[in-house]
Amino acid sequence: MVLEYVHQPYKGLYLGYQLLSTMFVRVPIWSLRYLLPSMRPVSTWSWMHAMLVACVRHVIHILSITDSIFPTPDYNAVAPTKEATGVWVEGAPSELIMDELKLWASISKVAPARIPGYWYGRSGTTPKPTQSPQPGEKVFYCFHGGGYTQLSAHPKAPSADIVRSLLKLDQSAPRAFALEYRLSSTYPLPKRYPFPTALLDAVSGYYYLVEEIGYKPSDIILTGDSAGGNLALALCRYLVEHKGLPGIKIPAPPGGLLLLSPWVDLSNSHDWPGSSSLAFDMDIINSDHTAYSKAAFLDPFELDFAMINPYISPASVHPSLQVHFRGFPRTFIAVGTVERLLDQTRTLRNKMISEMGEGDVTFFEAHDAIHNYLVFDWHPQRLVTLKAIATWLSEIP
Repeated sequence: MVLEYVHQPYKGLYLGYQLLSTMFVRVPIWSLRYLLPSMRPVSTWSWMHAMLVACVRHVIHILSITDSIFPTPDYNAVAPTKEATGVWVEGAPSELIMDELKLWASISKVAPARIPGYWYGRSGTTPKPTQSPQPGEKVFYCFHGGGYTQLSAHPKAPSADIVRSLLKLDQSAPRAFALEYRLSSTYPLPKRYPFPTALLDAVSGYYYLVEEIGYKPSDIILTGDSAGGNLALALCRYLVEHKGLPGIKIPAPPGGLLLLSPWVDLSNSHDWPGSSSLAFDMDIINSDHTAYSKAAFLDPFELDFAMINPYISPASVHPSLQVHFRGFPRTFIAVGTVERLLDQTRTLRNKMISEMGEGDVTFFEAHDAIHNYLVFDWHPQRLVTLKAIATWLSEIP
């Protein structure tokens, strides 16, 4: 049941059914079932915690069938907001798109395009810089999650809570720029913007920050949650692999890489019996939604392509994958211990440490935390994770 009800009137009827059945059937059943710790998905969760996770998990299930519930800002326009400053970002110059990226773009029939982005500022700071950044002034360059198929960089989207929290952590990083990259889709929706569209957009945003706004690459902290973490890794890889090529004007790699519940294996290489991806049913993401996201993002490529492509699945355990992390910046990785993505994130950690060393890779496992738990202000592991990120930020030159 993937995107079964995306058109009216079936979508409206289905949402009406879900509203009534959730209020009068599911919530009462959950509230009684979770009175006993032994009946909760994770026994250490409180009753309220278990109830909130159940509600979020059910909403995500609904989204896997209806695609969206409310209109969401996208790449077509800069949506009004009082909290942030929306801007247009021009597509990256054609000479910055080269080698395999140029080939993949031609296969998918996509190219750099003009897209929006949103500037966020710490309280008392204008969101968009009004002058060249000061020496040592850092900026978060943020990519939102949503499986490459949903959500937004706009302040009303869930990932905006992560951006707002990061701006409170370090005085040297008073601003963040969130990119509204183009989202992928496939049947029963129109087929559009598969890989590497988001990467093309990410290159455009990075070029904008360096060439137009004036940030030094070493002061940029690439930040991504869930699929946004996958995109942050892909952009970092592209910048590292093309660093210093003669005659090429690609900016240098960033000064830091912040990966929050990153989706780092879009193949099925971690789907073995008992693995977190198959066994952790208590997590909020479900296999139906993940399957649709993979199909939309990978078309016209195949799952086998994802399994051996370091830009898509850097944590794949397929023996044919050739991946390196030489030249990557200091990295912080956060993941919950009941996430479906736990195993693949641990694989990424091991691969990065083997080449970069433990000193340049900080790995934080949040006990009994669900996928992308930093989005939820009620999650008990949120504050301790943000404190760990603050410590990591203070150590970046």
